[in-house]
Amino acid sequence: MTNEQIAAKSGAELTNGSGAPSTAERHAALTARYWQVTELVVIGIFAAVAKVSGILIILIGGGMNPITIIASNVISAALLLVLMHKTQKPGTLLIFLLVSAIIDILVLGGNPIRIPASLVAGGVAEGLIYMLGGYRRMAALIIGVAFYDLLSRVITIGFAWLMGREEPWIIIMVTIMVSITYLGTLIGLWLGRRFIGELRHAGIVRH
Repeated sequence: MTNEQIAAKSGAELTNGSGAPSTAERHAALTARYWQVTELVVIGIFAAVAKVSGILIILIGGGMNPITIIASNVISAALLLVLMHKTQKPGTLLIFLLVSAIIDILVLGGNPIRIPASLVAGGVAEGLIYMLGGYRRMAALIIGVAFYDLLSRVITIGFAWLMGREEPWIIIMVTIMVSITYLGTLIGLWLGRRFIGELRHAGIVRH
């Protein structure tokens, strides 16, 4: 009996015999085929670099102000767009946000409003990207990231309004601050698009 016949017989026993894989095993095998270890590591590295870079910019810039927050958003948006274009797999945005949330909790203590808002907005953005053609379309990625950031800010402002309705001037200032810093996300997406083009010309990115 050849090796091919032995393999075929073993596969038949696994699927038809008493040794049939369980639902959990089949799900684990499917997940293993979908996500490669190197891809998960790359997502983690990008998330860590984006988060640490933002913290360093705020520290070097003398604290949180419109300039430092805009610069932080520029780097984060650019790195996120490059990452999503590189992996081209649905779910990349959510994993990126989850890793960022873990780093945020470990380093900064976490924000009980911003982290849930970010994850909810990320899930909605994933659906939007899918409807616009998926991760292989650059326009879908750009719109998806821009929509995610905008939605997460709207949710955060909404929670802030519910908690501080007695002092509306604070909400107005927060809204103005958030609107101004959103400019950093738009600039970051533009820079990320340009950077992807340079990587493609250099042969580092082939799609």
